[in-house]
Amino acid sequence: MDNLKDDLNELVSRVRNFTLSILDGEPAKLYDAAGTYLASGGKKLRPFMVIKSCEMFGGDEEKALPAAASVELIHNFSLIHDDIMDNDDIRHGVSTVHKKYGLPIALIAGDILFSKAFQVLSLHGKKTGHEDSIIAEMNRILSTACVHVCEGQGLDIQMASSKKIPTINEYLEMIRKKTASLFEVSCALGVLSSPDPSDSNVENLSKFGRFTGIAFQLIDDLIGVTGNPELTGKAVGNDIREGKKTFPILLALEHADTNKREKILKVFGFKGANRDYVEDAVYAISSLNIEEAVRKTAHENMVKAFEAIDGYNETSAKNALVSSAKFIVERSL
Repeated sequence: MDNLKDDLNELVSRVRNFTLSILDGEPAKLYDAAGTYLASGGKKLRPFMVIKSCEMFGGDEEKALPAAASVELIHNFSLIHDDIMDNDDIRHGVSTVHKKYGLPIALIAGDILFSKAFQVLSLHGKKTGHEDSIIAEMNRILSTACVHVCEGQGLDIQMASSKKIPTINEYLEMIRKKTASLFEVSCALGVLSSPDPSDSNVENLSKFGRFTGIAFQLIDDLIGVTGNPELTGKAVGNDIREGKKTFPILLALEHADTNKREKILKVFGFKGANRDYVEDAVYAISSLNIEEAVRKTAHENMVKAFEAIDGYNETSAKNALVSSAKFIVERSL
């Protein structure tokens, strides 16, 4: 796992530097706002998957950089808009863009990140020697992924505003679109950046990304409910207070007896809920072995991800992708 972290940190640094280099223009304040999260941390797993998917089929980092940057730009666009919708103050330990720069600049910063994602694929993809047909396909699948992300966000908002508790399958469909789509397209863009961009390779790595992305969100959900506040920087039971209908909360409500269900619903959606009541709700969820159930479901998705690439020879790039999926499922932050 240490090798993965070293490899990830090295790649992240190069992707960040390249991405920030194309976020340069006037007015400077707009570009400063757009680059806020790029410079402030985050796991950067998506661009890592772009590059490793490219290397898996004989490609190199230089060929994959435009695609890696495009995914990171779209991800950061979605973060800025998510923070606006949730009215969050802090992300990655820094002020959210709309809090620091104001809502108008934040909206335009998100827009320019979105626009730059397609510009970098077209302009820098050409510079690195990609054929026009490959660049067109990259733009097609990235734009499709963006549609899915927006649809997923729309479903999330719809679920949040409804008094109805969604089914597990409805929730999984939402995160498949909102979260897993960017993991899926990351791997697909990596293959398209390689010397062997066959349909079967794109399909197999897309499946790997999709199931890995689902596992990522399930573990994120778990951390939002039971995560250590000293590690996450969030209050205990944050997602319960926020009234988020996440996977562990849905599982808990489905399996809880009347007493435990009442304890959970007592603080669900009440941001100012008494700390003791919140801890009671978290304990009620934990007592149902929800963590074990969530990690089991995440592990099942990880296995599906591995099955998608099982037929390929062992290489350092494939091993890096496998390690990244294991890291996602085993992490506590």
